Amino acid sequence: MPSADQTHSVDDLRALARRRLPRPIFDYLDGGADAEWSLARNVDAFADYEIVPDVLTDVSSIQTATTIFGQPAAWPLMLSATGLTRMFHGSAEPAVARAAAAEGIPYCLSTMGTTRLEDLAAAVPVPMLFQVYVFRDRGLTREFVSRCREAGYAGLCLTVDTPVAGNRLRDRRSGLSLPPRLTARSLLDFALHPGWSIPALTGARFDLANVSHRTDALATNPMSLFDFIGRQFDPGLTWRDVEWLAAEWNGPLAIKGLMTPEDATRAIRSGARGVILSNHGGRQLDGAPAPIDQVAAVRDALGDGPDVICDGGVRRGSDVVKALALGATACSIGRPYLYGLAAAGEAGVARTLKMLHDEFERTLALAGVPEIQNLSRRHIRHRPR
Repeated sequence: MPSADQTHSVDDLRALARRRLPRPIFDYLDGGADAEWSLARNVDAFADYEIVPDVLTDVSSIQTATTIFGQPAAWPLMLSATGLTRMFHGSAEPAVARAAAAEGIPYCLSTMGTTRLEDLAAAVPVPMLFQVYVFRDRGLTREFVSRCREAGYAGLCLTVDTPVAGNRLRDRRSGLSLPPRLTARSLLDFALHPGWSIPALTGARFDLANVSHRTDALATNPMSLFDFIGRQFDPGLTWRDVEWLAAEWNGPLAIKGLMTPEDATRAIRSGARGVILSNHGGRQLDGAPAPIDQVAAVRDALGDGPDVICDGGVRRGSDVVKALALGATACSIGRPYLYGLAAAGEAGVARTLKMLHDEFERTLALAGVPEIQNLSRRHIRHRPR
């Protein structure tokens, strides 16, 4: 099997991850909801945009530094929150956070992460973001706000597109269980992937480390924790709850999972500093538009001030250039860095970020735009296939 440093694209890392992970685990990482139309469209939509270059421009020095939700970033990318990270590699969230810190870009830890937020802040002492839900139990959400403040997190990202869980058919068909269990159906698949299976099945148990303290039943039945979390999602969530969270936190807040100019405007009025355009990586509402297609309209509605992050479908550095030209502040990625993590741990994440960064700077040079602040809509043309 080739090593991560022999890869040349995110697709190469995805192929490595597919070879290393048992089928149910890879499908959990790679899959979407229902027919996976939105999952595919998130990626394909970037091909509908052409970059219109300037020529005879001095591109001997490319300037990419920016800020994302008030935090400095070496270039306009952040790593979005992903749950159950340890399922893909034992080094889990700390490996991802270290790679992000080395690259000089923000990382967002998930409520559904497998590392305690305090432990991650101590292990990787750089400003990070934390993804949060407004749970039915407002006391649990208030607890997260307090813990993040004490641990020094720089901002919160509130996910709002999960009133109910999406219909993730790959997981249903593979019989995915958490933690993974050996069954007659899965035994051969796990046996054929000993590099993953031995440490995963014999090491520390899979655990949603930031919420496991809230249920005693976890001591004997880890699945009860997922039942607990499922009961905590609140389908009655409204904008008044966003206003409540903004007041409780009183710091940088982003709303993740909205798609329309109207909702983006309401988010800012409700106390958010910025918005993350996302359809949850195609894992919730199948048929939702691709985030890249919503960037221009949302930027027009919000004006120049608030941050607009394009989350979903980024597989190349040129995708980030396209999003910025349409008006995005930055992009965020989930699956690409998880492919790298699954393929080679922290080194795989670092490889993902290096490839994307190199592609990003190369695209800027070829487009004749040495400073990202000079990207504009005259550099982009929409041409549906």
